[in-house]
Amino acid sequence: MKQYDFVIAGAGLYGATCAQILNESGKRVLVVDRRGTLAGNAYTEKMLGINVHKYGAHIFHTANKKIWEYVNRFADFNGFVNSPVANYRGDIYSLPFNMNTFKEMWGVVTPEEALNKIEEQKKDCATGEAVNLEEQAISLVGRDIYEKLIKGYTEKQWGRECKDLPAFIIKRLPVRMTYDNSYFGSQYQGVPVGGYTAMVEKMLESIEVRLNTDYLKHRKELNDMADKVIFTGPIDEFYDYQLGPLEYRTLRFEEEVMDIPNFQGNAIVNYTDRDTPWTRIIEHKWFEFGKDSSGKDILKTVITREYSEEWEPGNEPYYPINDEKNNTMYREYKKLADREKNVLFGGRLAEYRYYDMDQVVESAMKMINELLSI
Repeated sequence: MKQYDFVIAGAGLYGATCAQILNESGKRVLVVDRRGTLAGNAYTEKMLGINVHKYGAHIFHTANKKIWEYVNRFADFNGFVNSPVANYRGDIYSLPFNMNTFKEMWGVVTPEEALNKIEEQKKDCATGEAVNLEEQAISLVGRDIYEKLIKGYTEKQWGRECKDLPAFIIKRLPVRMTYDNSYFGSQYQGVPVGGYTAMVEKMLESIEVRLNTDYLKHRKELNDMADKVIFTGPIDEFYDYQLGPLEYRTLRFEEEVMDIPNFQGNAIVNYTDRDTPWTRIIEHKWFEFGKDSSGKDILKTVITREYSEEWEPGNEPYYPINDEKNNTMYREYKKLADREKNVLFGGRLAEYRYYDMDQVVESAMKMINELLSI
């Protein structure tokens, strides 16, 4: 009899959800993570009484009551609603694109006026199905908004011209004919009181966890300790890139502590002109309304400038480049993964897809519930 029923490689939200449900069902679980911290890219660190999102902004949002009730077992959520703004050369516009944006851009005040303006600006766009991101964006919001609020930001984010990006990247772009600045529009949303790290700690509180432990470097030893492995890391790295590396965009963060109470007045400000090198600035205190855990105003602030960069093996992968070449390569890796007898693959890196946080939890729950029902 082996020491564990499951070894889970990765202490992010996917791995933590798997571990918690398995442990609750009576399974013996070991979680390992190559980093020295829990919660993966949702890791938060306390600074000046502020829970700083060290790997970019994370706001939990979902329309799924079951998922919401599950995460609320491990944290109270503060009701934060994501309402970012865009800074284009010093002018401020509301996001997502809604009647406030159209009023700021064109001075229109009714949905009919806004729709007429968009239709007018679509006339010089190619007719028929959009073949690239530029055509898709102009067909949705017109040329002015595309030029000021989409083009520069998107080209910084992906490192490619909009004309060279596929249309599907922006097909789900939120466009609202209401005065509604809530980005997600989800019924349930917020940030955990105390931060995501505290939430994941609670999920794993009765489970053995080994940090600074790279599963791939200790693969044989860990495989011998458990009946099954759940791997949440990059699927191509698991196979030592034998079919080639899957491509991503990576992020670089510049953090600054400022001796002022308020830098930008909002949690997230996107910088949408091409010349500004960062894509956005996060001011972390506003995820918690500028208050510390005792409810007092925090008199200093912490900001993070976020830069999107080309990824190379060894960098942290963030956004998969789901073009035809990479998706074809992933399908070949998945064929290898499907032949594994004792290793299961799950999460954004193992499945080479972008997940919202609620989708991470839902996918992990689905995998474990199917396992437990066998």
